[in-house]
Amino acid sequence: MSKKKVVVALGHEALGSTILEQLDAVKNTAKALADLVEADYQLTITHSNGPQVSMIHKAMTELRRIYIDYTPAPMCVCSAMSQGYVGYDIQNSLKSELLKRGISKPVSTILTQVTVDPYDVAFYEPKKAIGRYMSKDDADVEINKGNYVVREGDGYRRVVAAPNPIDIVEIEAIKTLADADQVVIACGGGGIPVIEQQHILKGASAVIEKDSIAGKLASDLQADELLIFTSVDYVYKDFGKESQQPIPSMSVAEAKAFIEAGEFGETDMLPKIMAAIQYLEAVPNGKVVITSLDKTADVINEKVGTVITN
Repeated sequence: MSKKKVVVALGHEALGSTILEQLDAVKNTAKALADLVEADYQLTITHSNGPQVSMIHKAMTELRRIYIDYTPAPMCVCSAMSQGYVGYDIQNSLKSELLKRGISKPVSTILTQVTVDPYDVAFYEPKKAIGRYMSKDDADVEINKGNYVVREGDGYRRVVAAPNPIDIVEIEAIKTLADADQVVIACGGGGIPVIEQQHILKGASAVIEKDSIAGKLASDLQADELLIFTSVDYVYKDFGKESQQPIPSMSVAEAKAFIEAGEFGETDMLPKIMAAIQYLEAVPNGKVVITSLDKTADVINEKVGTVITN
């Protein structure tokens, strides 16, 4: 019997927001992931990186402010740094947890690039806020450099585009390791956005939504299941209202109807539902489960979480 091939998408709750928070968080995350490995799942893991890439971007910007000879790090480089940093913590914690359970299995992180369309509408309407809060003077400097800035409260923040992913550049390497029953961490933070120009990959000043790349990764791998961990046990109808109700299951058609009715938050649940639809349209026999990380044991026993199928 072949193993169940699963793509696991980890949200912010699985990682924390600071270096120390992340060290603590990944220990609990590793236990949940090890439970899946023990249940005979072959895991390919992707993860968010919002707080991490913002922290790195702020650090590199401040370095440039203090030491004028330093070149500011572009967003693509900050994204690469965050992939390595988060992947390092996850793979070490998971490897350690597996060994405690007597499981010897390779765990590796692939620095992953993802191509985007330079004419994607997102480049003309950047919305993703990153980095530090700035004064008006600092914001003017960013604007003069050609960057986009928005006002938030009493300060300003830089915003970048969040284009749709086209191709995962290292997908064959990911497939090779997954087919060898290794645990793979890939496409962290949505992947490093790159633009292909005459067979040369050039980093883009952008970020890719983590949920969008999770759907793409699960599709490309023809995974049996896409498991999206978030902060709630279920997808809810009327979320946050007195009439709030969990949705234990839904079809793709029902998911589209909920979207049409404006049921899901644009920046939280909607991207996850869109990723589920993208994956299920590519893998008709697949299954998506959306739930919280601390319910992993119940997910294995199919007792919790919103299940989406065709």
